[in-house]
Amino acid sequence: MYELSRIYDSDRRARREMDALLEREGISRDQHLDYTVGLYDEDGELAATGSCFQQTLRCMAVDGRHRGEGLLAQIVTHLIEVEHERGYDHLFLYTKCDAARFFSDLGFSEIARVDGRVVFMENRRGAFARHLASLAPMKMPGAAAVVMNANPFTLGHQYLVERAAAENPRVFLFVLSEDASLVPFDARLSLVRSGTAHLKNVTVLPSGAYMISSATFPSYFLKEADLVTRAHARLDAAVFARIAAALGVTRRYVGEEPFSHTTQLYNEALCETLPPAGVECVVVPRKSGPEGPISASEVRRLIQSQGVPAIRPFVPDSTYAFFQSEAGQRVVSAICTAGDVTHH
Repeated sequence: MYELSRIYDSDRRARREMDALLEREGISRDQHLDYTVGLYDEDGELAATGSCFQQTLRCMAVDGRHRGEGLLAQIVTHLIEVEHERGYDHLFLYTKCDAARFFSDLGFSEIARVDGRVVFMENRRGAFARHLASLAPMKMPGAAAVVMNANPFTLGHQYLVERAAAENPRVFLFVLSEDASLVPFDARLSLVRSGTAHLKNVTVLPSGAYMISSATFPSYFLKEADLVTRAHARLDAAVFARIAAALGVTRRYVGEEPFSHTTQLYNEALCETLPPAGVECVVVPRKSGPEGPISASEVRRLIQSQGVPAIRPFVPDSTYAFFQSEAGQRVVSAICTAGDVTHH
């Protein structure tokens, strides 16, 4: 007989038990979780666990002593019910390749995989194909694409898009839809649209659920940071290649990050994996400001340390005006109390 019980962040003992179980099963607790449950045996021992973050299921594991008892299916069923109660019906998960068949039996279908590393799955069969079909009316052969978080939109982002717009007949600019950034998605989308309004051949689109940022790519079953980065880039490329084909995209522009080892690895992996799919990867050097390359991380750091006036040389007028607005001031408060703002 097993009992389901929610594990709260404040319950340090339960968290330690969860971490120990995950570690025994070769998994590290993901930093992005907003709901966690445990399945306990008659002795009060944690036998299985699973978590959610927004519309993804994560960190699912069963203690080796309890395998073959159907516990993981109970965890998944419970998490799906919780997600439905929270308004998420279209669900995603990432799993090891050898576990994909199990989740397929539970109704999940494969979107893409990085062989030997990770499989990306969803609970709606054919949903990705329908998403691609919905893009078809916008198709323009020879188009380019840019994918950005824009947290917030800077002159560096603007420079990257202007470069792509000058070199291609059409640019599809995807803004990452996930709300895991200090600047909320609606604000980021608005800032990107305002900051690129002068570029008439740029179409700004929300990325939807099929593109995710490095901030929320699940790293819990890949132990080395470089492996996480490369796996994310290769999975990104596998998904993006199909989106590119639907839109006629033959180039993807990415911004260089001269001081970031992680971004360098990410760009290298994209440059290796996109060309075989018919997409050239163009790495554009960052636009420089008074103190070096412009980045969203530096803008957030300046807001935190010196206040909004300090970012004036690094952002478009529309971004600067946003941070002076009432909505922008709430974001400023979040940035100022966030601790390390480099990786948000």
